[in-house]
Amino acid sequence: MIFKLQLSKKTSQSPLLLPRGEMAQKGVQLDREAFCCSICLDLLKDPVGLNCGHSYCMSCIETHWNKEDEKETYSCPQCRQAFTPRPVLVKNTMLAALVEELKKTGLQAAPADHCYAGPEDVACDVCTGRKLKAVKTCLFCLVSYCEKHLQPHYDAATFKKHKLVNPSKKLQENICSRHNELMKMFCRTDQQSICDICTVDEHKGHDIVSAAAERTERQRELEESRGNVHVFDVKLLQQEVEAINQSADKTVEGSEKLFTELIRLLQKRSRDVKQEVRSQQEFEVSRIKELQEKLEQEIAELKRKDAELEQLSHTEDHNEFLHNYSSVSPVSEPTGSSSIHIRPITYFQDVTAAVSEVRDKLQQVLSEERTKILASVNEVDDLLSQPEPKTRAGFLRYSQEITLDPNTAHRQLLLSDGNRKATRMNQNQSYSDHPERFSQRCQVLSGESLTGRCYFEVEWRGRGVYVAVAYKNINRKEGWKKMRFGHNDKSWALHCYQNRFLFNNIKTPVSGPPSSRVGVYLDHSAGTLSFYSVSETMTLLHRVQTRFTQPLHAGLCLHNIHDTAEFRNLI
Repeated sequence: MIFKLQLSKKTSQSPLLLPRGEMAQKGVQLDREAFCCSICLDLLKDPVGLNCGHSYCMSCIETHWNKEDEKETYSCPQCRQAFTPRPVLVKNTMLAALVEELKKTGLQAAPADHCYAGPEDVACDVCTGRKLKAVKTCLFCLVSYCEKHLQPHYDAATFKKHKLVNPSKKLQENICSRHNELMKMFCRTDQQSICDICTVDEHKGHDIVSAAAERTERQRELEESRGNVHVFDVKLLQQEVEAINQSADKTVEGSEKLFTELIRLLQKRSRDVKQEVRSQQEFEVSRIKELQEKLEQEIAELKRKDAELEQLSHTEDHNEFLHNYSSVSPVSEPTGSSSIHIRPITYFQDVTAAVSEVRDKLQQVLSEERTKILASVNEVDDLLSQPEPKTRAGFLRYSQEITLDPNTAHRQLLLSDGNRKATRMNQNQSYSDHPERFSQRCQVLSGESLTGRCYFEVEWRGRGVYVAVAYKNINRKEGWKKMRFGHNDKSWALHCYQNRFLFNNIKTPVSGPPSSRVGVYLDHSAGTLSFYSVSETMTLLHRVQTRFTQPLHAGLCLHNIHDTAEFRNLI
């Protein structure tokens, strides 16, 4: 450590031999940074010196070396000189006494790094060398000051009328660009701040007041505006929140009871069907067993008669044969065989078909009712309408599970992965005839309807895929252009190619980074439909603003053989 000691010309006495407080009186000046620990940046406490000449607080260097316990050598934080083994630290009493004496004579610790002005801070305009942070800006002087250089503004009467504000980087905005004077006036005619020279120059004859007076007037208007804000009682909003919570709780409780009753009814119907099938099974099996026993008895009797006939056929005496033949009854077909009717293996398939039909009808009813329920829920949602999310996490709050409806799928589309994935195949799939099936375009719609705010993502592979939303009553049979997603007034579609995107039937490509995943955000009530390219970030590809008149359904259209598209499970 280097001590920078400068003795006044009037004395050659050592500063350590001067009485307490006399160092300052004798003109001794010291570099305060020389007595600071380079680790904590504060004045040395219990100073210790290393063989390399650098000194530290004992606790600071101990803590530093404790982090190096796994190493074989210990180094100086400043010059990196290594020591082996770990040095034994002894307090430097002379240096400690000097530091204590310096504290008593008014020497303070060097400012820590956080006291110096950084790139984002306002620097003191008076400091030389490394500048400290400014604590105030004087609007009269147009200068920013640190604590030390600000002190005259508090002490001297000359500065009492100066206006001090929080540090500002915009001092130049208070200077008139034409006259380089402080702008203390405000021109109401031109609505701008001006200087004194401007009042007799280009603003002569205008309605001019002091900046302070204009501030007072604007402040009064601001207070009135704030008062108007408070007219809308926050308590009303709180009451509305409580009412919504109570209504939601009651609705959830009621719906849970209704669904529980519905589940119990379905379970009862399931037990009834099971009981009917088992009862019919028992009856049929019992009837068949009775026939089986009767038939076995008749077969035993036939075998006995066959044995008699066999024996009779071997009689050599003709008269005896003829005499005994008349006493043997002829062999006839078993009577039980005429009542035997072999049931087909698919005997109970009619029951399965009936249950399947009930399931399909129930799914259709539930889907329609779900649309009504969501519409009712979104009436509350619209009261507190929110802007479109900015991040993927924000969009995921509105994630909707999407599954494809097999009854709408073109026969060349293979549905898999729980009906979330569609693949275009060479051959037709074994779908039954259905009025909602697309016949001329390889398209499919979701089973779920989309209302309110919802979000889903589609992962696609291949040469070209349409990601769309459409009304359920979109054309399915007449003309491939009328039913093609994006080419009519009942659908909106993003056409995804390998390296570009197109919206609807617009020829101009949509700008955006290539991506194999597309995100779709719908705010039905607001009439907003947005398509995003999803990768590490989300990029808006196209946004539609319109008025939706019906619930929408998600849709896919696949161009080429082996093209695939899958709705990602985000829930």
